Amino acid sequence: NADFVMYWWHKAAELAESNRIRRFGFITTNSITQTFNRRVVTRHLDRNLAILFAIPDHPWNDSESGASVRIAVTSSTSKDSEKLGSLASVKEEVPRDDSDDVDVIFMPIARGQIRADLRIGGDVSGAEALLANSDVAGMGAALHGAGFILEPEVGLSIRPHGASVVRPYIGGRDLLQVPRERYVIDFSGLSEKEARTANALAYQHVIDHVLPERRVNRRDSIRLKWWRFGWERPELRKALSGLSRFIATTETAKHRIFQFVDGEILPDHMVVVIASADALVLGALSSSIHLCWALAAGGTLEDRPRYNKTRCFDPFPFPAADESTRQRIRSLGEQLDLHRKRQQELHPNLTITGMYNVLEKLRSGEALTAKEKKIHEDGLVSVLKQIHDDLDAAVFDAYGWSPDLTDE
Repeated sequence: NADFVMYWWHKAAELAESNRIRRFGFITTNSITQTFNRRVVTRHLDRNLAILFAIPDHPWNDSESGASVRIAVTSSTSKDSEKLGSLASVKEEVPRDDSDDVDVIFMPIARGQIRADLRIGGDVSGAEALLANSDVAGMGAALHGAGFILEPEVGLSIRPHGASVVRPYIGGRDLLQVPRERYVIDFSGLSEKEARTANALAYQHVIDHVLPERRVNRRDSIRLKWWRFGWERPELRKALSGLSRFIATTETAKHRIFQFVDGEILPDHMVVVIASADALVLGALSSSIHLCWALAAGGTLEDRPRYNKTRCFDPFPFPAADESTRQRIRSLGEQLDLHRKRQQELHPNLTITGMYNVLEKLRSGEALTAKEKKIHEDGLVSVLKQIHDDLDAAVFDAYGWSPDLTDE
């Protein structure tokens, strides 16, 4: 349990800060670098604590139990004793032929001040939210009741009786895999009487499929407003009002992909929404600069990066470029979104994840399997790579930076 571990990390840090112990060490899950847990570490680093040694992300396989997790290692002391630490980072994980274990190859040890995100270098975790990005991004709706979701035949039969409260619905999986056609009953902001009037068939469906489980819910807001979502996201809805489309990305995913979604569609809580219809924003977010930032600023779930909007989007400074450069980024953003959607429409089983797995191999120079060659052809992945390369060049130019800068 992460909360349990962080409690003891906090207690040990207090002892070290008061010089009642010389140092302490913990093996935890790698979620110690996620936003919530990082607050505990930051609080102590801002006082009188220094991290002496850290490994931020390391595989842990238990052959007896079959457990396979990602861990982090931290060893700390008071700043009175030492301020600089040693950071070990995993460079490569080589599978063993005879087991599920892996041999770990480390990068050269780095020396410096280790920050709360278990990195040395720029204080990414210390970046603050920008006013320009406020009230722009947020999570999709959290239903708190699977009965709100309708399969296509049911949704299409109920929708004509009040289309405003029966909307197409997407989850994080739909953005990266083969999209599912689903609908959702959305009575957000409506009184019980208004919901019944808006669409009586939808209201009856909620009585039959949502009310029974809501009756026993311990939270008053969930139990008493049983016909409405648990989290309706009114501020995000306000930001999305009037937009024909918006930008969306899956909260947790191997590949960080931003794409346009039709404004009529309701995203679920596993989707991070950016309330903008501008391809300039999509292009900047899809660039390697933002992806590098998001990987450094966001946390991880096991080995999958998480896009935490308060850490990845809110503090991110978009480039202030001349109009010609802005138009170039905007044009490439449109091309990127159109290319992926067109190829998926032509090949219904083609997934975004599959395309970007192949793109990753193209960049590394690895040979493609027969299946990957098919994805390469169906997705025109070399064209996708060229669009991304051109987009990266344009965004680097917008910042006034050389395109050969390292990620660091």
